[in-house]
Amino acid sequence: MAKKDKEEKESVWNGYSKKEKKELEELNAGYREFLTTCKTERESVIEAVRQAEAAGYRNLSDYIEKGETIQPGDKVYAVNMKKAVVLFQVGSKPLEKGLVILGAHIDTCRLDVKQNPLYEDGGLAYLDTHYYGGIKKYQWVTLPLAMHGVVAKKDGTVVDVKIGEDEGDPVFCVTDLLIHLSAEQMKKSGAKVVEGENLDILVGNYPLKEDDKESVKAGVLKLLKDKYDIEEDDFQSAELALVPAGKARELGFDRSMTLAYGQDDRVCAYTSLRAMLDADAPRGKTSCCLLVDKEEIGSVGATGMQSRFFENIVAELMNACGDYSDLKLRRCLMNSKMLSSDVSSAYDALYASSYDKKNVAYLGRGMVFNKFTGARGKSGSNDANAEYLGEIRKMLDKHGVHYQLAELGKVDLGGGGTIAYIMSLYGMQVVDSGVGVLSMHAPWEATSKIDVYETKKGYMAFLAEA
Repeated sequence: MAKKDKEEKESVWNGYSKKEKKELEELNAGYREFLTTCKTERESVIEAVRQAEAAGYRNLSDYIEKGETIQPGDKVYAVNMKKAVVLFQVGSKPLEKGLVILGAHIDTCRLDVKQNPLYEDGGLAYLDTHYYGGIKKYQWVTLPLAMHGVVAKKDGTVVDVKIGEDEGDPVFCVTDLLIHLSAEQMKKSGAKVVEGENLDILVGNYPLKEDDKESVKAGVLKLLKDKYDIEEDDFQSAELALVPAGKARELGFDRSMTLAYGQDDRVCAYTSLRAMLDADAPRGKTSCCLLVDKEEIGSVGATGMQSRFFENIVAELMNACGDYSDLKLRRCLMNSKMLSSDVSSAYDALYASSYDKKNVAYLGRGMVFNKFTGARGKSGSNDANAEYLGEIRKMLDKHGVHYQLAELGKVDLGGGGTIAYIMSLYGMQVVDSGVGVLSMHAPWEATSKIDVYETKKGYMAFLAEA
């Protein structure tokens, strides 16, 4: 009998046993908690390290400082500037034979507070912001926003800030022009209807003293001083982000999906981490889980994938194993295999004209693979080898993983990228994989519980077989 068209295939839900459905719900409950708790890369690293240490991982720096030799079976991790983390479980084969790598990013779109942000105008106090990542700016107005981040003071102390998540906390917002006065605004294109310089955060209206100049601003500064011992100049060495306030929630009457902020790409980061921590000890090659920063702005900077952090840490690992040389390091990286784990666009019937229905991911159909990404003529794409995809398909079939092959959208509409092209520079085999997402890069994104579950299964199959 002829196979059904892709869009007519049955959802994976129908084939699950009671045991699998229970596992699915448990995984997704943990995922929602992770999304609720970890809204910045720093928070994600803290949680990843907490879970890793609970699973028996030790900081690589401990081995180095004590001069201990790392042995097969050891579990180690390393942190990069509190914004990226890598975990290794050492296998029996020499490291020069390569690693089995799960890689994802933990930064996400947001509004960053500028270094000289606080001002008062018209009796209202605002914080000036600079948006981070590719966003539709109009989506960020009139939403309850929470502030997450750190303030580093001149005396060396670092103050953690989280306001807007607890029930009794205040929240913040970007205001919008009322519809009654927006005739000119509504004539603008979507890119211009809200300007980037107008994404300022409303933070106060209560004057410290009624007749003083900038008394509302002074009132805000007094509150910051009283609660956090922060002066206005301390904004100059702060990293403060405004993100949607509130918890990750189950979506739909049937609770089959998740609605939350920052699922791109914390959905792949969480499933990669859980797969790494739950996997059996590797029989051969060393396994690795790499969670990095700055992907949304080109993987630049000391904590992005383009830095030498990963290469340096692999060198340190080889040295701690007593088997380092520059040539062996190069062989290790070249002989590695990787799943570059990032989200893919899922089919949205409301915007059907943007997709090729034969080559798009569907919510609830399982893990997604993109042989290539990039825009138009595959610009900026990794484009994985056919042989590598064949090998992966065999692994997934062996472990009963539901998966689908997709592209981001129609050929000439645009594209996207991941960290795959950077890792491929070492000569390793890399392919893009992950979870389909609706409303990607919006303040609230949607995923399927099935796809989260199947993706974790896929990662565990990869760690077991690659």
